[in-house]
Amino acid sequence: MVKNCLAEICRRNGFAQPGQMSQRDFEHISQELETKTGTLISTSTIRRLLNGEFSRIPQTATLNAISVYLDFKNWQEYKLSVAGSIDEVPPMVVPAKPQRGLVISFKSIASAAASVSLILFFSFIKSGSLINPHYEKAKFSASKTTGNDLPNTVVFNYDVTEVNADSFFIQQSWDINRRVKIDKNGHTLTDIYYEPGYHKAKLIANDSIIKTFDVSISTDDWVYYVKEKSFSSKPQYVQSSGFKKGMLAMSNEELVQSKVDAVKDNFYVMLNFPSQFMSSTDNFIYTCRARVVSTINTACPFLMVEVFGQRNFNYFISKPKGCAHEIFAQFGEKELDGKTTDLSPLAMNVNEWQDIEFSIINKTAHIKINGVEVYSVSYTNSSGLITGIGFISNGLAEVDYAELKTPEGKVLYRDDFEK
Repeated sequence: MVKNCLAEICRRNGFAQPGQMSQRDFEHISQELETKTGTLISTSTIRRLLNGEFSRIPQTATLNAISVYLDFKNWQEYKLSVAGSIDEVPPMVVPAKPQRGLVISFKSIASAAASVSLILFFSFIKSGSLINPHYEKAKFSASKTTGNDLPNTVVFNYDVTEVNADSFFIQQSWDINRRVKIDKNGHTLTDIYYEPGYHKAKLIANDSIIKTFDVSISTDDWVYYVKEKSFSSKPQYVQSSGFKKGMLAMSNEELVQSKVDAVKDNFYVMLNFPSQFMSSTDNFIYTCRARVVSTINTACPFLMVEVFGQRNFNYFISKPKGCAHEIFAQFGEKELDGKTTDLSPLAMNVNEWQDIEFSIINKTAHIKINGVEVYSVSYTNSSGLITGIGFISNGLAEVDYAELKTPEGKVLYRDDFEK
C-alpha cells in the first residue's frame, strides 16, 4: 500500500515508470512533498519505500505526508479509500459439511489473533510509532559571525535533547546537499554560506522538519561571481568595480585577474541583497535595459532576471526563439518549463539591448519586452518580502540601468551606473 501511494505521487509528477527514475527525479519528488506537506522525506527513504524495502512500518509522519500529498487527511483515510468502505462485510461462506481434520475451534482462532495483536503492538512500540516525538521541545536559532561579507560563517544553536528521533540534521537552505548530521547531545554547528540570499535553515528529526530559522546573507552593494555549469558548485568571486562605461558589468580583464576560465561554459552572476527592501513580492515593478556579451560560441545564450523573495523564486529566463524549449520561469509556487509550457513569448535576442519590465501586481506576473506585454500568469502562494535583485547569464551581462519600485511609484532601488 505504501509502495502504491508513492507510485501514484510519482505518476502525478510525470514519472510513470519509477524504476527508471534518476537521482534528480527523486530529489524533485522530495521537494514536491516538502512544499505541499511541510514534511521532508529524503530521497533514500522515497527510493526505499517505492521499492518496498522496509522491514517495519514507516514513521507516522512519513505516512501522513504521502497521504496528504494525494489530498487525504491522513494515512488512515488513504487506507480506507483504497480498501473500500469498512461497512462492506463479505458474506460468510459455510460449507454444507465440514471436512474431517479441517475444523478449527473458535478458541484457537481467538488465541492466535491475540498473539498476533501482541506482536504487532510491541513492534509498534519498538519502532517508535507510539512514542511522542516531542518536536515542540526543540530549540533552533542562528547568527552570522561577520557583517555582509562573502563567504559568511553562520553559527547554529540547537537543543534536541528532549526530542525522540533516531537522527538529527541541519540543512542550511533549500539545497538537500547542504544537510549536515548533528549530535543529539550537542548544541552548536557552524556552516559556511558562499552566496548571498535569504535562506530558510531547517532543523530535521529523521525525515521531519521540526524547526526553521531565516538566515539573511546580505551584501553592501552588487557582488559578482562565476559558477561552473551547476548551481550546486562553489562560486569563484570576481573582483570587479562593477561599472564599465556607465553600465553594470564584469569585464574579460577582471575575469583574468580573478583567475576565471572564461572559455568554460560558466554561469555569470550579479546580485544585490540589501539588508532590507521592506516591500512585497506580490506587488512590484522591476525595469532594466540589458544584454549579454557571449564569452564562448554558444547556440543558446541566456539572460535570467530575478527578484528574490523570502520563500519561493520569482524569475524568468530568456533565450533566442530557437531555444525556447529551454526557457524556464517561476512566480510564487508556479514553476514553468519550456518543454511542457509554451514560453516562446519570453524568447528574445539577448545579445542585443532589450528593455525589460518584470512586474507582479496582486499575484499576477507580467513580462514586457521593449514596451510590449508578452506573457502573464497568476499564482497563489506569496514569496514574502523582496530580499534582492539580480542577473544570471552564460555570458557577460551588461545592464544600462535598473529600477525597482512599488506599483504606487515608491522607488525601492534605482541606479543608472554612471559612477
